[in-house]
Amino acid sequence: MEMAMRGIDSLPEECVAHILSLTSPRDACRSSTLSSFFREAADSDQTWQKFLPSDYAEIVSRSVHAIEFSSMKDLFLKLSFTPLLIDGGRKTFSIDKHANKKCYMLSTKELSITWATNNLNWCRKTLLQSRFPESVELIMVSWLEIHGKIEARMLSSNTIYGAYLIFRLADRAFGLETLPSDVIVEVGDYKTQGSVYLKLGKELDQREVCERDDKWLEVELGEFYNVGCKNEVKMWLREIKGEHLKGGLVVEGIEIRPKR
Repeated sequence: MEMAMRGIDSLPEECVAHILSLTSPRDACRSSTLSSFFREAADSDQTWQKFLPSDYAEIVSRSVHAIEFSSMKDLFLKLSFTPLLIDGGRKTFSIDKHANKKCYMLSTKELSITWATNNLNWCRKTLLQSRFPESVELIMVSWLEIHGKIEARMLSSNTIYGAYLIFRLADRAFGLETLPSDVIVEVGDYKTQGSVYLKLGKELDQREVCERDDKWLEVELGEFYNVGCKNEVKMWLREIKGEHLKGGLVVEGIEIRPKR
């Protein structure tokens, strides 16, 4: 082992950095503990630029607030721990630190919500716990429909993604668990469909509402395999069969992230 280490140490740093860039961020961090030589290669911009998406500079340029970083590793870590608010506050971008893939969340301003412009049906709210300037709360409707879309080319190719509605239930919530809501994901000719009750822990069609680490709730709308095509990924949650009134649904957005 010692002889092998001496052999590797004799390689140019850029060569070792290239080798490490073919592994993973976790492996690069682990290798930095082997020796000072490995640490320099493992922390180099050459290594970490390979872990960033090829269009990272264009994505960062769309940030609402300037992001400061001292190195490519620093930028990767920031994007993997704190979602970047982009496109005028209508989306967030982050990197899944486990899968090393792109993640997006679409805000309510990026979604199509039936009757969202009617103040008698929906109201916009500023929440301290939200990553967006505004969320929306359902006051009262009988027809509930939330639709989002994103271009598949914006996501990492050759990756299985899941789409998730991120929401909360206000204390006054009513009518949301009377009937299950339909959840749909469609990409080109591919379509997946199921049903879910908007209630924590109540499972239907192997889908259930779960609590996240950030204290919001989420429910999976569906999954798809992204091949990097030019199609749009279309996502829905809707309950339009019942005529009863519903209210108290607080919507944060729709998140599209790799499945683990």
